Amino acid sequence: MSGGKGIGFFEKYLSVWVTLCIILGIIIGQWIPVIPETLGQWEYSNVSIPIAILIWMMIYPMMLKVDFKSVKNVAKQPKGIVVTCLTNWIIKPFAMFGISWFFFFVVFKYLIPFNLAEEYLAGAVLLGAAPCTAMVFVWSHLTKGNPAYTFIQVAVNDLIILVAYVPIVGFLLGIGGIQIPWITLILSVVLFVVIPLCAAIITRITVIKNHGIDYFNNEFINKFNSWTTIGLLLTLIILFSFQGKTIVENPLHIILISLPLILQTVLIFSLAYGWAKSWKLPHEIAAPAGMIGASNFFELAVAVAISLFGLESGAALATVVGVLVEVPVMLFLVRIANRTKNYFNVISYDL
Repeated sequence: MSGGKGIGFFEKYLSVWVTLCIILGIIIGQWIPVIPETLGQWEYSNVSIPIAILIWMMIYPMMLKVDFKSVKNVAKQPKGIVVTCLTNWIIKPFAMFGISWFFFFVVFKYLIPFNLAEEYLAGAVLLGAAPCTAMVFVWSHLTKGNPAYTFIQVAVNDLIILVAYVPIVGFLLGIGGIQIPWITLILSVVLFVVIPLCAAIITRITVIKNHGIDYFNNEFINKFNSWTTIGLLLTLIILFSFQGKTIVENPLHIILISLPLILQTVLIFSLAYGWAKSWKLPHEIAAPAGMIGASNFFELAVAVAISLFGLESGAALATVVGVLVEVPVMLFLVRIANRTKNYFNVISYDL
């Protein structure tokens, strides 16, 4: 995703594959219930082992692509990083909470039962506190963003996730009156961020040392191109095999969940993109900054939702709806960014 190619076939039609996985998962849950029943028994400390394996399949290849040595270049052009960090960690989580709470508990008060509204809010919070670390390379490329600076933005975000995700999620869930299983939350971040991150760093250092950076970037990483998509789709099939009954009984809820998520995505992009414009940042920095803020690290959000609340929870369903709506919405924002390029100064950042 970080190379010179445009959006791939699977990424371009990700919402289609997600929809097909929803249908297949529901069919399995309704007609072959022995499968989710068996998978549900394979867990440790509320963490599903099959899901954990699939999540690692998704996250490990993403971490491989991030060169954390690039963080040292932050001081050369700090404004773009300031926009990214403040949008992602000060504005976005609280905006997601506020918008979602308003929709689930006020606008949709008589359409969504209170207990489900709480779970949907929890899923939205998990999404809002996890800025994108993978697909943003695609969005950056499609808007002709500066690839080196995009790497820096992603690297900084990954480092912040290690220390900020747990307290922000815990704080917002607490405000929402949702019981916080702190041990499981911390364990989830260790399992789905720290471990794959450490494994990726060790792999990156070892491969580059033995074969060189060109081999790593042009051959080694390409071996994992399909891992993330396969892991995601298999996760969704399992997830929806558990969610089938809820969806069949409440199909309207998919639309209800998607509305605040879409609104939040457009709002955050507009804020970050407009902020970058007001600071006179070049388009190649402004576009990725807006995209990182708008999109979500939905793989992490799905994993944590499952660990905290279970495969059959409304929180897990909300994070998956985030996957469903993200690609078409982000492609729409890519078009907006490209059509407004002439409003920005033409400057190239040399990092």
